[in-house]
Amino acid sequence: MLPPLRAGVAGLGTVGASVLRLLERQRRTLELRTGRAIVVTGVSARSRGRDRGIDLSNAEWHDDPVALARSSDIDLFIELIGGADGPALDSTKVALEAGKSVVTANKAMLAHHGLALAKIAEAKGVGLRFEASVAGGIPIVKTLREGLVGNSIERVYGILNGTCNYIHSRMEAEKISFADCLSAAQKLGYAEADPTFDIGGFDTAHKLAILTSLAFGTAVDAEAVAVEGIESITLDDLQAADDLGYRIKLLGVAKRTPSGIEQRVHPTMVRKSSAIAQIMGVTNAVVVNADAVREMTLAGPGAGGDATASAVVADIADIAKGDRTPGFGLPVASLAPLERAPLQAHQGGYYIRLSLHDRPGAAAAVAMRMAESQISLESIIQRSQPGANADAPVPVTFITHATHEDALRHAVDAVVADGHIAAKPQVIRIERE
Repeated sequence: MLPPLRAGVAGLGTVGASVLRLLERQRRTLELRTGRAIVVTGVSARSRGRDRGIDLSNAEWHDDPVALARSSDIDLFIELIGGADGPALDSTKVALEAGKSVVTANKAMLAHHGLALAKIAEAKGVGLRFEASVAGGIPIVKTLREGLVGNSIERVYGILNGTCNYIHSRMEAEKISFADCLSAAQKLGYAEADPTFDIGGFDTAHKLAILTSLAFGTAVDAEAVAVEGIESITLDDLQAADDLGYRIKLLGVAKRTPSGIEQRVHPTMVRKSSAIAQIMGVTNAVVVNADAVREMTLAGPGAGGDATASAVVADIADIAKGDRTPGFGLPVASLAPLERAPLQAHQGGYYIRLSLHDRPGAAAAVAMRMAESQISLESIIQRSQPGANADAPVPVTFITHATHEDALRHAVDAVVADGHIAAKPQVIRIERE
Protein backbone atom coordinates (compact mmCIF):
# COMPACT_ATOMS: atom_id res chain seq x y z
CA MET A 1 0.00 0.00 0.00
CA LEU A 2 1.12 3.55 -0.71
CA PRO A 3 2.20 5.80 2.17
CA PRO A 4 -0.55 7.97 3.72
CA LEU A 5 -1.57 11.15 1.96
CA ARG A 6 -0.93 13.93 4.48
CA ALA A 7 -3.45 16.74 4.11
CA GLY A 8 -3.54 20.27 5.50
CA VAL A 9 -6.90 22.04 5.75
CA ALA A 10 -7.01 25.86 5.69
CA GLY A 11 -10.39 27.19 6.76
CA LEU A 12 -12.47 25.44 9.41
CA GLY A 13 -15.85 27.01 8.86
CA THR A 14 -18.97 25.06 7.93
CA VAL A 15 -17.36 23.39 4.93
CA GLY A 16 -13.96 22.76 6.52
CA ALA A 17 -15.47 21.12 9.58
CA SER A 18 -17.74 19.01 7.36
CA VAL A 19 -14.74 17.86 5.30
CA LEU A 20 -12.95 16.67 8.43
CA ARG A 21 -16.03 14.82 9.64
CA LEU A 22 -16.57 13.21 6.23
CA LEU A 23 -12.93 12.10 5.96
CA GLU A 24 -13.21 10.43 9.35
CA ARG A 25 -16.59 8.85 8.65
CA GLN A 26 -15.44 7.45 5.29
CA ARG A 27 -11.87 6.74 6.37
CA ARG A 28 -11.89 3.00 5.66
CA THR A 29 -13.84 3.27 2.40
CA LEU A 30 -11.51 5.99 1.12
CA GLU A 31 -8.49 3.88 1.99
CA LEU A 32 -9.88 0.91 0.06
CA ARG A 33 -10.82 3.05 -2.95
CA THR A 34 -7.56 5.01 -3.17
CA GLY A 35 -5.08 2.43 -1.93
CA ARG A 36 -3.76 4.67 0.82
CA ALA A 37 -4.80 6.31 4.06
CA ILE A 38 -5.75 9.99 4.08
CA VAL A 39 -4.57 11.73 7.23
CA VAL A 40 -5.11 15.35 8.23
CA THR A 41 -1.78 16.44 9.73
CA GLY A 42 -2.25 20.22 9.77
CA VAL A 43 -5.00 22.83 10.00
CA SER A 44 -5.33 26.61 9.93
CA ALA A 45 -8.16 28.98 10.85
CA ARG A 46 -8.71 32.43 12.32
CA SER A 47 -9.90 31.26 15.74
CA ARG A 48 -7.97 28.56 17.56
CA GLY A 49 -10.30 28.32 20.56
CA ARG A 50 -13.63 27.94 18.78
CA ASP A 51 -15.48 24.68 19.43
CA ARG A 52 -16.11 23.11 16.03
CA GLY A 53 -17.26 19.73 17.29
CA ILE A 54 -14.29 17.95 15.69
CA ASP A 55 -11.12 16.41 17.10
CA LEU A 56 -8.04 18.38 16.04
CA SER A 57 -5.63 16.88 18.56
CA ASN A 58 -3.57 15.01 15.94
CA ALA A 59 -3.21 17.97 13.58
CA GLU A 60 -0.62 20.71 13.94
CA TRP A 61 -2.20 24.16 14.24
CA HIS A 62 -0.99 27.01 12.03
CA ASP A 63 -2.23 30.54 12.62
CA ASP A 64 -0.98 31.49 9.13
CA PRO A 65 -2.35 29.44 6.20
CA VAL A 66 0.79 30.25 4.21
CA ALA A 67 2.85 28.51 6.87
CA LEU A 68 0.58 25.47 6.60
CA ALA A 69 0.92 25.52 2.79
CA ARG A 70 4.71 25.58 3.13
CA SER A 71 4.87 22.88 5.81
CA SER A 72 6.92 19.77 5.03
CA ASP A 73 4.37 17.74 6.99
CA ILE A 74 1.68 17.91 4.29
CA ASP A 75 1.45 16.59 0.73
CA LEU A 76 -1.94 18.12 -0.10
CA PHE A 77 -3.23 21.62 0.69
CA ILE A 78 -7.02 22.02 0.99
CA GLU A 79 -8.03 25.70 0.64
CA LEU A 80 -11.42 26.51 2.16
CA ILE A 81 -10.76 30.12 3.19
CA GLY A 82 -12.57 31.89 0.35
CA GLY A 83 -11.99 35.20 -1.42
CA ALA A 84 -10.40 35.91 -4.78
CA ASP A 85 -7.17 37.26 -3.30
CA GLY A 86 -5.49 37.61 0.09
CA PRO A 87 -4.64 34.57 2.25
CA ALA A 88 -6.50 32.12 -0.01
CA LEU A 89 -4.53 33.05 -3.12
CA ASP A 90 -1.22 33.51 -1.29
CA SER A 91 -1.38 30.13 0.42
CA THR A 92 -2.55 28.31 -2.70
CA LYS A 93 0.36 29.71 -4.72
CA VAL A 94 2.85 28.75 -2.02
CA ALA A 95 1.50 25.21 -1.83
CA LEU A 96 1.65 24.68 -5.60
CA GLU A 97 5.12 26.20 -5.88
CA ALA A 98 6.26 23.88 -3.07
CA GLY A 99 5.13 20.91 -5.15
CA LYS A 100 1.95 20.14 -3.23
CA SER A 101 -1.38 19.38 -4.86
CA VAL A 102 -4.30 21.68 -4.04
CA VAL A 103 -8.03 21.09 -3.60
CA THR A 104 -10.18 24.22 -3.35
CA ALA A 105 -13.84 25.27 -3.31
CA ASN A 106 -12.97 28.87 -4.17
CA LYS A 107 -14.84 29.94 -7.32
CA ALA A 108 -13.82 33.61 -7.06
CA MET A 109 -10.12 32.76 -6.90
CA LEU A 110 -10.42 30.34 -9.82
CA ALA A 111 -12.44 32.77 -11.94
CA HIS A 112 -9.76 35.43 -11.60
CA HIS A 113 -6.54 33.44 -11.09
CA GLY A 114 -7.36 29.89 -12.15
CA LEU A 115 -5.18 29.80 -15.25
CA ALA A 116 -2.13 31.14 -13.42
CA LEU A 117 -2.61 28.57 -10.66
CA ALA A 118 -3.14 25.75 -13.18
CA LYS A 119 0.06 26.76 -14.94
CA ILE A 120 2.03 26.44 -11.70
CA ALA A 121 0.43 23.06 -10.99
CA GLU A 122 1.45 21.80 -14.45
CA ALA A 123 5.02 23.04 -14.04
CA LYS A 124 5.33 21.30 -10.69
CA GLY A 125 3.57 18.11 -11.79
CA VAL A 126 0.88 18.36 -9.10
CA GLY A 127 -2.91 18.43 -9.11
CA LEU A 128 -5.33 21.36 -8.88
CA ARG A 129 -8.88 20.25 -8.18
CA PHE A 130 -11.99 22.39 -7.68
CA GLU A 131 -15.17 20.31 -7.99
CA ALA A 132 -16.75 22.13 -5.03
CA SER A 133 -16.32 25.55 -6.65
CA VAL A 134 -19.42 25.13 -8.85
CA ALA A 135 -22.86 23.82 -7.82
CA GLY A 136 -21.87 22.35 -4.46
CA GLY A 137 -22.37 18.60 -4.41
CA ILE A 138 -23.22 18.26 -8.14
CA PRO A 139 -20.23 16.66 -9.97
CA ILE A 140 -20.45 18.99 -12.95
CA VAL A 141 -16.74 19.84 -13.11
CA LYS A 142 -15.72 16.19 -13.44
CA THR A 143 -18.61 15.55 -15.84
CA LEU A 144 -17.39 18.27 -18.21
CA ARG A 145 -13.68 17.60 -17.74
CA GLU A 146 -13.81 13.81 -18.03
CA GLY A 147 -17.27 12.32 -18.53
CA LEU A 148 -18.15 14.22 -21.70
CA VAL A 149 -14.79 14.30 -23.50
CA GLY A 150 -16.38 12.41 -26.41
CA ASN A 151 -18.88 15.22 -26.97
CA SER A 152 -18.86 18.55 -28.72
CA ILE A 153 -20.72 20.82 -26.32
CA GLU A 154 -22.99 23.52 -27.68
CA ARG A 155 -24.49 25.00 -24.52
CA VAL A 156 -24.15 24.80 -20.75
CA TYR A 157 -26.65 26.58 -18.56
CA GLY A 158 -28.12 26.32 -15.15
CA ILE A 159 -29.22 27.53 -11.76
CA LEU A 160 -25.93 28.10 -9.98
CA ASN A 161 -26.99 30.19 -7.00
CA GLY A 162 -29.37 28.76 -4.40
CA THR A 163 -30.10 32.11 -2.78
CA CYS A 164 -31.63 33.55 -5.96
CA ASN A 165 -33.55 30.38 -6.71
CA TYR A 166 -34.95 30.33 -3.16
CA ILE A 167 -36.12 33.94 -3.51
CA HIS A 168 -37.87 33.38 -6.85
CA SER A 169 -39.40 30.09 -5.70
CA ARG A 170 -40.83 31.62 -2.57
CA MET A 171 -42.04 34.78 -4.30
CA GLU A 172 -43.92 32.62 -6.81
CA ALA A 173 -45.37 30.17 -4.29
CA GLU A 174 -46.35 32.59 -1.52
CA LYS A 175 -46.91 35.81 -3.48
CA ILE A 176 -44.60 37.84 -1.25
CA SER A 177 -42.25 40.62 -2.26
CA PHE A 178 -38.60 40.40 -3.22
CA ALA A 179 -37.61 42.37 -0.11
CA ASP A 180 -39.51 40.01 2.22
CA CYS A 181 -38.03 36.93 0.56
CA LEU A 182 -34.53 38.34 0.77
CA SER A 183 -35.00 39.09 4.46
CA ALA A 184 -36.19 35.50 5.03
CA ALA A 185 -33.18 34.14 3.12
CA GLN A 186 -30.85 36.16 5.35
CA LYS A 187 -32.52 34.88 8.52
CA LEU A 188 -32.20 31.28 7.27
CA GLY A 189 -28.54 31.76 6.42
CA TYR A 190 -29.05 31.44 2.65
CA ALA A 191 -28.01 35.05 2.03
CA GLU A 192 -25.29 37.22 3.54
CA ALA A 193 -25.92 40.46 5.41
CA ASP A 194 -24.69 42.15 2.21
CA PRO A 195 -26.36 39.97 -0.45
CA THR A 196 -25.03 41.86 -3.48
CA PHE A 197 -22.66 39.11 -4.60
CA ASP A 198 -25.56 36.64 -4.81
CA ILE A 199 -28.54 38.69 -5.97
CA GLY A 200 -26.40 40.82 -8.29
CA GLY A 201 -25.43 37.70 -10.26
CA PHE A 202 -21.69 37.88 -9.57
CA ASP A 203 -21.48 34.54 -7.74
CA THR A 204 -23.16 32.87 -10.71
CA ALA A 205 -20.82 34.68 -13.12
CA HIS A 206 -17.71 33.29 -11.42
CA LYS A 207 -19.10 29.76 -11.58
CA LEU A 208 -20.16 30.20 -15.21
CA ALA A 209 -16.67 31.36 -16.21
CA ILE A 210 -15.25 28.09 -14.84
CA LEU A 211 -17.89 25.96 -16.61
CA THR A 212 -17.28 27.80 -19.90
CA SER A 213 -13.59 26.92 -19.84
CA LEU A 214 -14.31 23.27 -19.10
CA ALA A 215 -17.07 23.01 -21.72
CA PHE A 216 -15.39 24.78 -24.62
CA GLY A 217 -11.66 24.43 -23.94
CA THR A 218 -11.19 28.17 -23.61
CA ALA A 219 -9.27 30.35 -21.19
CA VAL A 220 -11.23 31.41 -18.12
CA ASP A 221 -12.49 34.97 -18.61
CA ALA A 222 -14.83 36.18 -15.88
CA GLU A 223 -14.73 39.70 -17.30
CA ALA A 224 -16.40 38.47 -20.48
CA VAL A 225 -19.58 37.45 -18.63
CA ALA A 226 -22.53 39.82 -19.11
CA VAL A 227 -24.22 40.06 -15.71
CA GLU A 228 -27.69 41.15 -14.58
CA GLY A 229 -29.11 40.49 -11.11
CA ILE A 230 -32.59 39.70 -9.88
CA GLU A 231 -33.38 42.91 -7.99
CA SER A 232 -35.82 44.18 -10.62
CA ILE A 233 -38.01 41.06 -10.73
CA THR A 234 -41.47 41.73 -9.30
CA LEU A 235 -44.54 39.70 -8.42
CA ASP A 236 -46.14 41.08 -11.60
CA ASP A 237 -43.36 39.49 -13.66
CA LEU A 238 -43.72 36.14 -11.91
CA GLN A 239 -47.48 36.21 -12.38
CA ALA A 240 -47.19 37.14 -16.04
CA ALA A 241 -44.66 34.36 -16.59
CA ASP A 242 -47.03 31.89 -14.95
CA ASP A 243 -49.92 33.03 -17.14
CA LEU A 244 -47.78 32.48 -20.22
CA GLY A 245 -46.55 29.04 -19.16
CA TYR A 246 -43.11 30.10 -17.91
CA ARG A 247 -41.08 30.44 -14.71
CA ILE A 248 -38.37 32.99 -14.04
CA LYS A 249 -34.95 31.70 -12.97
CA LEU A 250 -31.56 33.37 -12.61
CA LEU A 251 -29.52 31.40 -15.13
CA GLY A 252 -25.89 31.34 -16.10
CA VAL A 253 -25.69 30.51 -19.82
CA ALA A 254 -22.60 29.69 -21.92
CA LYS A 255 -23.30 29.00 -25.57
CA ARG A 256 -21.27 28.45 -28.72
CA THR A 257 -22.36 30.86 -31.50
CA PRO A 258 -21.00 31.78 -34.96
CA SER A 259 -19.57 34.98 -33.47
CA GLY A 260 -17.92 33.37 -30.44
CA ILE A 261 -18.89 32.15 -26.98
CA GLU A 262 -21.78 33.84 -25.21
CA GLN A 263 -21.44 34.07 -21.44
CA ARG A 264 -24.42 35.68 -19.73
CA VAL A 265 -26.07 35.74 -16.33
CA HIS A 266 -29.57 37.18 -16.04
CA PRO A 267 -33.14 36.46 -14.98
CA THR A 268 -34.56 34.15 -17.62
CA MET A 269 -37.97 32.82 -18.54
CA VAL A 270 -38.04 29.04 -19.01
CA ARG A 271 -41.04 26.92 -19.95
CA LYS A 272 -42.70 25.27 -16.96
CA SER A 273 -42.50 21.94 -18.79
CA SER A 274 -38.68 22.05 -18.88
CA ALA A 275 -36.49 20.20 -16.39
CA ILE A 276 -34.80 23.41 -15.22
CA ALA A 277 -38.16 24.97 -14.32
CA GLN A 278 -38.83 22.20 -11.80
CA ILE A 279 -35.80 23.17 -9.70
CA MET A 280 -37.12 25.03 -6.67
CA GLY A 281 -35.73 26.33 -3.39
CA VAL A 282 -31.97 26.32 -2.79
CA THR A 283 -31.34 23.43 -5.21
CA ASN A 284 -28.94 23.92 -8.13
CA ALA A 285 -29.10 22.37 -11.60
CA VAL A 286 -26.92 22.34 -14.71
CA VAL A 287 -28.04 21.40 -18.23
CA VAL A 288 -25.54 20.37 -20.90
CA ASN A 289 -26.46 20.27 -24.60
CA ALA A 290 -24.00 18.21 -26.65
CA ASP A 291 -23.90 16.24 -29.87
CA ALA A 292 -23.66 12.70 -28.48
CA VAL A 293 -25.68 12.84 -25.25
CA ARG A 294 -28.08 15.45 -26.65
CA GLU A 295 -29.20 16.86 -23.29
CA MET A 296 -28.10 16.04 -19.77
CA THR A 297 -29.43 17.60 -16.56
CA LEU A 298 -27.69 17.30 -13.20
CA ALA A 299 -29.47 18.58 -10.11
CA GLY A 300 -28.74 18.56 -6.40
CA PRO A 301 -27.72 20.60 -3.37
CA GLY A 302 -25.72 23.62 -4.46
CA ALA A 303 -24.39 24.65 -1.06
CA GLY A 304 -24.18 23.58 2.56
CA GLY A 305 -21.46 21.92 4.58
CA ASP A 306 -22.07 18.26 3.74
CA ALA A 307 -22.87 18.78 0.05
CA THR A 308 -19.77 20.90 -0.55
CA ALA A 309 -17.63 18.57 1.58
CA SER A 310 -18.77 15.68 -0.64
CA ALA A 311 -17.23 17.41 -3.66
CA VAL A 312 -14.05 18.33 -1.76
CA VAL A 313 -13.53 14.75 -0.57
CA ALA A 314 -14.07 13.41 -4.10
CA ASP A 315 -11.21 15.65 -5.25
CA ILE A 316 -9.04 14.52 -2.33
CA ALA A 317 -9.64 10.90 -3.37
CA ASP A 318 -8.55 11.69 -6.95
CA ILE A 319 -5.33 13.25 -5.68
CA ALA A 320 -4.75 10.27 -3.40
CA LYS A 321 -5.06 7.96 -6.44
CA GLY A 322 -2.40 9.98 -8.28
CA ASP A 323 -4.70 11.70 -10.79
CA ARG A 324 -2.90 14.72 -12.21
CA THR A 325 -5.26 15.51 -15.10
CA PRO A 326 -5.06 19.25 -15.90
CA GLY A 327 -7.61 21.08 -13.76
CA PHE A 328 -9.37 22.69 -16.73
CA GLY A 329 -9.21 19.52 -18.82
CA LEU A 330 -6.45 20.74 -21.13
CA PRO A 331 -2.96 22.10 -20.46
CA VAL A 332 -3.12 25.87 -20.03
CA ALA A 333 -1.15 26.43 -23.25
CA SER A 334 -3.78 24.44 -25.16
CA LEU A 335 -6.77 26.47 -23.93
CA ALA A 336 -8.00 28.73 -26.72
CA PRO A 337 -8.37 32.46 -26.06
CA LEU A 338 -12.03 33.17 -25.40
CA GLU A 339 -13.63 34.77 -28.44
CA ARG A 340 -16.38 36.80 -26.81
CA ALA A 341 -19.68 36.92 -28.65
CA PRO A 342 -21.20 40.40 -28.30
CA LEU A 343 -24.47 40.25 -26.39
CA GLN A 344 -25.99 42.55 -28.99
CA ALA A 345 -25.80 39.63 -31.40
CA HIS A 346 -27.73 37.32 -29.07
CA GLN A 347 -30.81 35.93 -30.76
CA GLY A 348 -33.84 34.67 -28.86
CA GLY A 349 -37.28 35.44 -27.56
CA TYR A 350 -38.03 38.18 -25.04
CA TYR A 351 -40.59 39.10 -22.44
CA ILE A 352 -41.35 42.83 -22.27
CA ARG A 353 -43.56 44.43 -19.63
CA LEU A 354 -44.64 48.04 -20.18
CA SER A 355 -46.62 50.34 -17.95
CA LEU A 356 -48.59 51.95 -20.76
CA HIS A 357 -50.47 55.22 -20.46
CA ASP A 358 -54.16 54.55 -21.21
CA ARG A 359 -54.63 57.01 -24.05
CA PRO A 360 -55.43 56.85 -27.78
CA GLY A 361 -52.54 55.74 -29.98
CA ALA A 362 -50.29 54.44 -27.21
CA ALA A 363 -50.65 50.75 -28.01
CA ALA A 364 -50.43 51.42 -31.75
CA ALA A 365 -47.20 53.37 -31.24
CA VAL A 366 -45.64 50.44 -29.38
CA ALA A 367 -46.67 48.03 -32.13
CA MET A 368 -45.23 50.37 -34.74
CA ARG A 369 -41.86 50.55 -32.97
CA MET A 370 -41.71 46.76 -32.78
CA ALA A 371 -42.56 46.45 -36.47
CA GLU A 372 -39.88 49.01 -37.40
CA SER A 373 -37.28 46.75 -35.76
CA GLN A 374 -38.82 43.71 -37.50
CA ILE A 375 -39.85 42.17 -34.20
CA SER A 376 -42.66 39.66 -34.42
CA LEU A 377 -44.92 39.32 -31.39
CA GLU A 378 -45.96 35.87 -30.18
CA SER A 379 -48.47 37.04 -27.56
CA ILE A 380 -49.79 40.16 -25.82
CA ILE A 381 -51.46 40.29 -22.41
CA GLN A 382 -53.12 43.40 -21.00
CA ARG A 383 -53.89 42.98 -17.32
CA SER A 384 -56.42 45.30 -15.70
CA GLN A 385 -55.77 46.42 -12.14
CA PRO A 386 -58.88 46.03 -9.93
CA GLY A 387 -59.73 49.31 -8.23
CA ALA A 388 -57.15 51.28 -10.23
CA ASN A 389 -57.79 54.88 -11.19
CA ALA A 390 -59.24 55.25 -14.68
CA ASP A 391 -56.19 57.29 -15.71
CA ALA A 392 -53.69 54.84 -14.21
CA PRO A 393 -51.13 53.23 -16.54
CA VAL A 394 -52.04 49.77 -17.81
CA PRO A 395 -49.58 46.87 -17.50
CA VAL A 396 -49.09 45.28 -20.92
CA THR A 397 -46.91 42.22 -21.49
CA PHE A 398 -45.41 41.13 -24.82
CA ILE A 399 -43.68 37.87 -25.75
CA THR A 400 -41.60 38.11 -28.94
CA HIS A 401 -40.54 35.51 -31.42
CA ALA A 402 -36.78 35.12 -31.85
CA THR A 403 -35.08 38.43 -32.54
CA HIS A 404 -31.67 40.01 -32.05
CA GLU A 405 -30.80 41.80 -28.82
CA ASP A 406 -29.76 44.99 -30.57
CA ALA A 407 -33.07 45.17 -32.48
CA LEU A 408 -35.06 44.60 -29.29
CA ARG A 409 -33.13 47.24 -27.34
CA HIS A 410 -33.51 49.74 -30.19
CA ALA A 411 -37.28 49.21 -30.24
CA VAL A 412 -37.61 49.54 -26.47
CA ASP A 413 -35.53 52.73 -26.46
CA ALA A 414 -37.81 54.17 -29.14
CA VAL A 415 -40.90 53.28 -27.09
CA VAL A 416 -39.40 55.07 -24.08
CA ALA A 417 -38.58 58.13 -26.22
CA ASP A 418 -42.17 58.30 -27.47
CA GLY A 419 -43.35 59.01 -23.92
CA HIS A 420 -46.17 56.48 -23.85
CA ILE A 421 -44.96 54.56 -20.79
CA ALA A 422 -44.96 55.54 -17.13
CA ALA A 423 -42.06 53.45 -15.80
CA LYS A 424 -38.86 51.77 -16.92
CA PRO A 425 -39.62 48.78 -19.18
CA GLN A 426 -38.92 45.30 -17.87
CA VAL A 427 -37.12 43.09 -20.38
CA ILE A 428 -36.36 39.41 -19.66
CA ARG A 429 -34.78 36.95 -22.06
CA ILE A 430 -36.43 33.62 -22.82
CA GLU A 431 -34.29 30.49 -22.90
CA ARG A 432 -35.73 27.91 -25.28
CA GLU A 433 -35.12 24.21 -24.72
